[in-house]
Amino acid sequence: MPFKTVDRRRALIVLVGLLFGLFGPLLAAAPASAHAALVASDPANNSIVPDAPNRITLSFSESVQLISGKIQVLAPDGSRVDQGDPSVSGAEVTIPLRTGGGRGTYLVSYRVTSADSHPVAGVVTFSVGAASTPPTADGVAEAAVDPVVKAMIPIAKYLGYAGLVLLVGPVLVLALLWPHRLERRGPGRLVWTGIGLVAGSTLLGLWLQAPYTLGTGLFDVTPSDIRDVLGSTFGAVMLVRLGVIVAAAFLLRPLLIGNGGADSKLDLALLGVLGVAALATWPLTGHPTASPVAGVSVVIDALHLAAAAVWVGGLVMLFGFLLPRASARELGAILPIWSRWAMTAVGVLIFAGTVQALIEVSTFDGLINSTYGRMILAKVGLAAVVIGVAAFSRHLVRKRAAAETPGPLRRVVLAELAITAVVLGITSVLVQEPPPRTAQVAETGPVSTNVEETLAGKSMSLQVSVFPATVGNNSIHLYAYTPDSKPLPVVEWKATASLPDKGLENIEIPLLRITDFHAIGDIQLPFAGEWTLKFTARTSDIDQETLTMTAKIS
Repeated sequence: MPFKTVDRRRALIVLVGLLFGLFGPLLAAAPASAHAALVASDPANNSIVPDAPNRITLSFSESVQLISGKIQVLAPDGSRVDQGDPSVSGAEVTIPLRTGGGRGTYLVSYRVTSADSHPVAGVVTFSVGAASTPPTADGVAEAAVDPVVKAMIPIAKYLGYAGLVLLVGPVLVLALLWPHRLERRGPGRLVWTGIGLVAGSTLLGLWLQAPYTLGTGLFDVTPSDIRDVLGSTFGAVMLVRLGVIVAAAFLLRPLLIGNGGADSKLDLALLGVLGVAALATWPLTGHPTASPVAGVSVVIDALHLAAAAVWVGGLVMLFGFLLPRASARELGAILPIWSRWAMTAVGVLIFAGTVQALIEVSTFDGLINSTYGRMILAKVGLAAVVIGVAAFSRHLVRKRAAAETPGPLRRVVLAELAITAVVLGITSVLVQEPPPRTAQVAETGPVSTNVEETLAGKSMSLQVSVFPATVGNNSIHLYAYTPDSKPLPVVEWKATASLPDKGLENIEIPLLRITDFHAIGDIQLPFAGEWTLKFTARTSDIDQETLTMTAKIS
């Protein structure tokens, strides 16, 4: 069979591997849209407060950035009560409100961008005086992401990873291993393709970030939306990547068209610096920035990318150019060096991948029962196969038979490339999936142990707040209302607490009358359990009512 026919068939196999790597994971999992979570709010979610606050505070699990026009507060009648622009400090968002809001349930709608560039959206409700039907209105922020945008994001990331592979590995081989007698036109086209893919994926990523964060369609993007993206941390990092790629393109031209003897050491040093800068832009727009140890995660992720780009890019050069074109003598000198490179790169990949998994997954349950963890396991399984294939290729190199008859080694390298193409596809989806450490926070949501309950009597309605509802000192707020939700003046308050399981009966709760219908008190609750709270409100010389409730103290 002619060599060209065999070569075309092998190239077709590589293409199939690349396509499967790109689209296969997309069928298995859709990218998530939120990697931060609301952990607290003031007023607390579903709480009842006596007076309308003059501001609302939202606290998230990681630092966030505001999205213009995506935060609003609706009064019980559906009107907007937020005034001025909200402000953000790290993980805390403050929303100023108009004063003098009416009674009833308020709705806070928010959509912000988390530290790892993903949108976070949701609603919080609280009530003033008493609960009512929550307001509804058009324009409330939702967590939804347009399906086309959702599908395009991992494609853009895959193109970026592919470009990085076609750029880093081939440049290193050209600079340090390429035989002087061989022309560089073919490898040069490969490198220019890598530059184009990285630049194109970066521009596409900048475009997609606008509808992704706003929750709009792919083409529902205005110039102001793009300006907002460029003004964000994500946009700044992506612009740095573009600048580095342009600078690298100028420095690479002599290397790509020269004969190997005129390569400037200064240019190579500058290329190394630019390479480090470019690699750092990937973790700076992803999970590592929101890691509990962000500095470590960014460095580890950059090392992971660098090792993969060197290894896979080197394999592409080996398969596409060196094995078919280099002489046996040249291969005898090149292959042992490349084998050491590959072994080092694999070692770095294993080390960096292990550290990343420990940081992002942290628990065995997270590894088994989360989409992120299962995708990590899939990567590990495929990586184990690739490493096994790589070990066999290293065995061939050590036998030095590959220099004489490179065909078997070329088939082994082809297998490595096909599998690593799938791994790149999984990675493209994985970086969009929330890791277990943030998914657990998102599932838990804002945590509050406060007890809020409204007790209905014959002649009155009593709103009770107990906080923090934990062992130790607790504050109690009491609000008295008529059955039609109007403030009810109370002449005298009495309250007791009991925990029969521990033999504690009728512990008096001292109360202080704040207004006609509002009283507060403090009490030490020494044990966890189901406490019985009894309240007596005297509204005249002869009228009084006693109401009882159970409060779970943890």
